[in-house]
Amino acid sequence: MRIDTNALTTVRNLGILAHVDAGKTTVTERILYATGTTHKRGEVHDGTTVTDFDPQERDRGITIFAAAVSCSWDGHRINLIDTPGHVDFADEVERSLRVLDGAVAVFDAVAGVEPQSESVWRQADRHGVPRIAFVNKLDRAGADLDAAVESIRERLHPAPLVVQLPIGREGGFTGVVDLLRLRALTWTDGGDGGGTAEEGPVPEALREEAGRRRRLLEEAVAERHPAALEEFCDRETLSAETLAAALRDLTRSGDGVVVLCGSAYRNRGVEPLLDAVVAYLPSPLDVPAVRGTYDGSEQERAADPHAPFAALAFKVSATPTGRLTYLRVYSGTIGKGDTVLDAGARRTERVGRVLRVRADRRTPVDRALAGDIVAVVGLKYARPGATLCAPQAPVVLEPPGVAEPVVSVAVEACRSTDTDRLASALARLVEEDPSLVVRTDPETGQTLLAGMGELHLEVAVEKVRRDHALEVSVGRPRVSYRESVARGVTGLVYRHVKQDGGAGQFAHVVLDVEPLEPDSEGGTAHVGTTDVGTTGTGTTDVGTPGTGTAGFVFRSTVVGGRVPQEYVRAVEAGCRDALAEGPLGGHPVTGLRVTLTDGATHVKDSSDTAFRTAGRFALREALRASAMTLLEPVVEVTVTVPEDAVGGVLGDLAARRGRVTGSAMRSGATVVTATVPLAELFGYATRLRSRTQGRGTFTARPTGYAPAPTR
Repeated sequence: MRIDTNALTTVRNLGILAHVDAGKTTVTERILYATGTTHKRGEVHDGTTVTDFDPQERDRGITIFAAAVSCSWDGHRINLIDTPGHVDFADEVERSLRVLDGAVAVFDAVAGVEPQSESVWRQADRHGVPRIAFVNKLDRAGADLDAAVESIRERLHPAPLVVQLPIGREGGFTGVVDLLRLRALTWTDGGDGGGTAEEGPVPEALREEAGRRRRLLEEAVAERHPAALEEFCDRETLSAETLAAALRDLTRSGDGVVVLCGSAYRNRGVEPLLDAVVAYLPSPLDVPAVRGTYDGSEQERAADPHAPFAALAFKVSATPTGRLTYLRVYSGTIGKGDTVLDAGARRTERVGRVLRVRADRRTPVDRALAGDIVAVVGLKYARPGATLCAPQAPVVLEPPGVAEPVVSVAVEACRSTDTDRLASALARLVEEDPSLVVRTDPETGQTLLAGMGELHLEVAVEKVRRDHALEVSVGRPRVSYRESVARGVTGLVYRHVKQDGGAGQFAHVVLDVEPLEPDSEGGTAHVGTTDVGTTGTGTTDVGTPGTGTAGFVFRSTVVGGRVPQEYVRAVEAGCRDALAEGPLGGHPVTGLRVTLTDGATHVKDSSDTAFRTAGRFALREALRASAMTLLEPVVEVTVTVPEDAVGGVLGDLAARRGRVTGSAMRSGATVVTATVPLAELFGYATRLRSRTQGRGTFTARPTGYAPAPTR
C-alpha cells in the first residue's frame, strides 16, 4: 500500500493551554461542536463536557487529566489535547507539550496573563512549541482586549500580532473585525451560542479604528519579516495574502504570536480560531525531525510514513476494557498485530489494536501514520516517556521531564486484608502518573504517597477509593525538604580497603566539598524539571528542581593519571548515591560542588566498584563534617480579594511567614502577590474564604527552595 506523504500537511497536533478557569475546556467543547464532532454543546458547569469525562473532573469543575480528541476542519485533521490548568497537574502539561507541534494559549480578557498562564507559556518555550493566543470571555464585565494584549507583551515577552478588533464591549460583544481582509464577522443568535458567523462590511463606526489597527499590524509584521518588509517598502501596504504568509512564518519561527479574540461560551470567535490553527500552526512536516540516540549514536526520525517506525508514549490510562497507551507517531506506521521494541527497556511488545481517540470514546483504525496521535491496546509494560520503535531500527527519543514531588501523605488501608490491594492500586497510579512517587518511610514503616500538591494527592487518593473500591486512611500532608551545604570541607581523605579472601578492593580519594552559588557555572535549574549537561571533561552539571541553583557539580583536578578517567566516573556515581540522604534528616542533598583533588590506585585491587563505594562513603563523611542547612519548598501565591479584605489577608500571609512582593488593582479587586513556604499553605483555601466571606481566590505555583527556619 502506497501512502501519500503530502497528507501530513493537513494534520495539526495542538494543545489548549491556559490558567485554570480561563475557559480552555469550553474552547475545546466549542471546537468539537463547530467541527461537527459533537452535536450538543458541553458545559463545564453542567458536567456535560467531552474532555472532562472523569467523575472527579465533573465534580470539581476543573480539568485534571490531559484528554485527546480528534476532529476535522476545512479538510484538515486536528488532533487536540485539552490540558489541565491547575499547577498541581503541570506534569500532564509537560508530557503533552513534548508531543505537540503547536498550541492555542487561552487568556481571560478580564484577568489577562495569570500565574499558571505564565508557567505553561514557559513550558511551551522550553519545548519550542509555536503558539497562537485566544483572548476569551470578551462578553464579561471589565473585558479589555488591549489590556490583555499588553499583559501578554509585558509578562510573556512575545511580539503579539493582533489580527482582530472586537465589535461591541462586554455584554454587547457581538463579533470581530478581521483585520487581514477588513471584514466583519458577527454572531446574531441572541446569545445562546447556536448560530454561525455572518460575514459583512466593517461597521461604519469602526472603519477608522480598523484601518489604524491594520496599519499597526502591517508595520509590526514588516519589522520582523524580510519579504513583508520588501513589499511594504515598495507599496507602503501589505496584501492579505502577504500578511497571512508572513504571520505563518513568524508563528512557526516563534518571532511573533497571532492574537485572536472572542467568547467561547457564547460560541463567538471559534470558527476564525480554527481557521487560524489551520493557517498558522505547523503540520508534522513543518517541524524539524525528532532526534534520538541508541548505543551512543545520534539518529533522526523525519515525519515520513515510509521510514522505520518510531513513537513516544506520553500517557498511560487504565480503562475497564484494557490498558491504553497514548502515542505520538514520529515516523513510519503502526498497525494491529505489529511487534514494537520498547527501546529503553529493550523489550518487545505486540500491538493489539490502534484507536482514534475522542476523550473517553475510541474508534478502531487499521493503521496510524507518522504525525498521528493515537492510543494502542495490548502493551503491558510501556510507561509514559517510553520510546517504541521498529525492532530492526532501534532509537531512544528524549522523554518528557518529570517533576519532583513536593508534598507527601501517609496512606494505609483501613482493613489489614486490603494492604496488598492498596499496594497494587498505588503501583497502577504511579504507572499512569510518573509525577506521583510511592515509598516507605524508613523510620515508621508507613507507605508515603508524594505528589505536586494537596489537590494532586487528593485526586490520587480519591481515584484509589473510586476505581478500586478501597477504604483508605490518609495522614496530614508533609512537605519534601532538601538539605544543602552552607560551609564545606577541604581535603577530606577516604581510603576504601577490603580483603575477604579473593580479589580485594582498594580505592583512595581526596574530596573538596563547597556550596554551589546561584548562577555559578552550574547554571540555573527550572522548577519542576531536571537539566542535565556536561560542562567539560570530568565535570557534570545537574540541575535539581526548585533549588534556584544547580543541584550538583562534580569535577576532577587530579593530575598525572593518579586516578584513571574510568575511576573518576565511578567516584562521581558514588557521590550521586550519597546525595539521596543528607545528615540532617535523611532528605535529598542539593546545591553543592564536589572536587576530586587526589587519589591512589592499586594495580590489582582497584576497580569501578571500589571507587564508587569510596565516593559514596567519602561524600557522606564530608557532609557530616560540613555545616548543613535545611531547605523548604516555597511558592508564589497570587491572592485576589475585595479591597475591604486586604488588611486581613496581608496579616494572615505574614503569620504564614509570607513575604509580599507586590499588589495591584484589577477590575475592582486587589491582587496581592507573595512568596510563602509551602508548609504554611495547608488549609489556606478555607481560611481565605472565611476571611473574605467567600469572595477571595488564590493560585500558587512553585518557585524553588529557601532556607527553613531553625527550630
